[in-house]
Amino acid sequence: MELALARGGSGIAVTTRAYLSQVHPVFMLPPLAASLFGALLAGVVDPVSATLHVVAMFSAVYTAHIKDGYVDFYVRDEDDDHPLTGRGCRLGLAVSTVVFTICCGLLLTVAGWLAVALTVPTWLIAYHHAPQLDTNPVTTTTGYPLGIALALLGGYVVQTGTFAGIPLGFAVVFLVLLSGIKVIDDAQDYDYDRSIAKRTVAVVVGPERAYTVAYGLMATALLAVVAFAALRIFPPASVLAVVAFGAVALTARRAEPELATMLLIRGTYVFLAVLVAVVWFEPLSRIV
Repeated sequence: MELALARGGSGIAVTTRAYLSQVHPVFMLPPLAASLFGALLAGVVDPVSATLHVVAMFSAVYTAHIKDGYVDFYVRDEDDDHPLTGRGCRLGLAVSTVVFTICCGLLLTVAGWLAVALTVPTWLIAYHHAPQLDTNPVTTTTGYPLGIALALLGGYVVQTGTFAGIPLGFAVVFLVLLSGIKVIDDAQDYDYDRSIAKRTVAVVVGPERAYTVAYGLMATALLAVVAFAALRIFPPASVLAVVAFGAVALTARRAEPELATMLLIRGTYVFLAVLVAVVWFEPLSRIV
């Protein structure tokens, strides 16, 4: 019977390192930041409800990381190694799901049913990303971006209890922008994905056309920000975020997929940071 949780040995230190290895900051930070950005859009932030939503988002993304690693190593035999045993993966999934469920129960009390209705789908996307949602070009591309869009909307609704056009607009922008980045990210594994008939955008249309699709999506998102700023739906200074990300995108355009993905993901950090600064210094109440 398999009793160990970590494949590298036993003991608290080894097991802790194995579970911490499933925290991938590059992909973990955007959903948490999106949640806080949504809260900031609400104006007045209640720290308790904001914290509950951030912890829920962390639990959802952690669920995705463990499930993806489990599927890739134990089911698909894609990865060469994994720090957790099968039992360790199952326990990690159970704990992250329990934490997520507790957060949802508390959010129902402090923020209402609408906040929970926007939070629960993030876990569903996370848990079912592999092997269900990552096998066709639409859900493979939009799963992670949709989770971030929901995190942003949920962060706002947790504070206000209702929808609004402005956070919805920002959520759509991030959905489209990050979908473009995900297309390029998937292009890294074009040869392998093609060999196992995994239908990413790059496999379906080819790497060159995938780049065209990716940058078309990113350009659409940036143009949307400019249009919303011109209409004063977004703060006018939001165009600074477009300039910042556009500079990164132009640099990434000449890079190979792995480096391009690294540049573009970090470009989204800059994009979001500029938007946070703009909203902080130019509250939406001044423009609506």
